[in-house]
Amino acid sequence: MGIELAELIGQLRAELSAAMAAGEGEKLRFELGPVELELTVKVEKEAGAGAKVRFWVVDAATGGKAASSTAQTIKLTLDPHPAGTPGVRPVIAGGEREGER
Repeated sequence: MGIELAELIGQLRAELSAAMAAGEGEKLRFELGPVELELTVKVEKEAGAGAKVRFWVVDAATGGKAASSTAQTIKLTLDPHPAGTPGVRPVIAGGEREGER
């Protein structure tokens, strides 16, 4: 069917963390800004007690073919920051250097 939205965001988090680790000690650094995702999702609602709604990310090429009435395009803007430090942007490479902001 596709990948669950939560799993996709988890994989994105892992990739960004890996990029930060790979940049450790590099001379060129990038500050991570807002991350924008535009996704085609299929909404699935389970029936019965404890029912929940799930968002499945689908391939744009096949998302509209399966059931265009249930496929929706959503846009998410994520603003990543290190845990416990809202408003502080992570840097993809090493620690802060003197005079750097």
